[in-house]
Amino acid sequence: MLIVACISAHGFGHGSRSAAVLAALNQRQPHWRLVVSSALPPDFLAMAMGQLPFEHRPCQWDVGVVQADALGADPEATIEALERLEQQLPGQIEAEAAWMRAQGEPILVLGDVPPAAVLLAQRLGAPLVWLASFGWDAIYGAMGPAFERWTRQAHALYRQGDLLLACPLAMPMAWDIPQVQIGLTACKPRLQAGELARQLDLPDEPERCVLISFGGLGIDFDPQLLALWSDHVFVGPNPAVALATNGRLLPKGVRPLEVMPYCRRLITKPGYSSFCEALEIGLGIHVVHRDGFAEAAVLELALQRHGEHRLLSQGQWQRGEWQLDQPLLPPQGQPLLGGGCEQAAAAISEFVAGRDGFALQPRGQFFDWH
Repeated sequence: MLIVACISAHGFGHGSRSAAVLAALNQRQPHWRLVVSSALPPDFLAMAMGQLPFEHRPCQWDVGVVQADALGADPEATIEALERLEQQLPGQIEAEAAWMRAQGEPILVLGDVPPAAVLLAQRLGAPLVWLASFGWDAIYGAMGPAFERWTRQAHALYRQGDLLLACPLAMPMAWDIPQVQIGLTACKPRLQAGELARQLDLPDEPERCVLISFGGLGIDFDPQLLALWSDHVFVGPNPAVALATNGRLLPKGVRPLEVMPYCRRLITKPGYSSFCEALEIGLGIHVVHRDGFAEAAVLELALQRHGEHRLLSQGQWQRGEWQLDQPLLPPQGQPLLGGGCEQAAAAISEFVAGRDGFALQPRGQFFDWH
């Protein structure tokens, strides 16, 4: 069985989530062959997948939203990129379908969550399973009339999948296909306990240790702001932290997840995978408000319901008013359950086996991209 994971390169969160699910799937079905079809950088994929055996096909399947940094959005550039991708996709689909057919194995496409993944599945005559907490139809639908065509197109494609693995912290996904609700999809730390803390000379008290991580695009900030919190130690992947005496730079190839067990708080943007990892480990999340991306508001509300938190404006972030001296606000509701990766792996395995009434033939008719 060939599992072809078409993964959005909009940010690193999609790749982290898919890697966690593929790791669980490999535990359950070690003889299945994993192919990652994505424009995500090879070094990130190597870090996310770890020792997991996989093949990388460098393909761009979606645009998402073009951003300058973790908190920005550029609608005009996004439309231009969507138009370029529209011209690129037919040739890419033909080339990738030819390669996959040549492998001579049954194929299942896993989409996280490019709408065009269904075009590849239809070209192959293979089923498609979505792994999603939102679709681009919901994101583009909130970006105004200029995105109406892309909204309708994405929604029509999502409806032609065979199964939706519906993640928590989600936006509405009214795609009228069978779905399985799963729990938090968090990757697992890989480094030995205490090893990274000793290497970075982190304090023994987690309350004094703060992770700053804004995902794949990151964000620029003034390292002098760390001096405003001289009784804390800050650790993160941004080289700016190394310029402060109380800053620690994560070594290359080490995921922010690895340092979470040694911290009490995380400063970040609204991001699905970062939230999953922090909530599962029990970190308090100081989230910086983001405009121009509809998922952000949904995640902020979900955080207030399910996790310890503080809410920061972009102005507070830029001024260093990070509220680290304030108690974390308790969740208004119950914690979210974990185990989503194992649940997703089980659902995929049952789908392939043809149980639970899921057919192995794709639903719908071939979609005319134009």
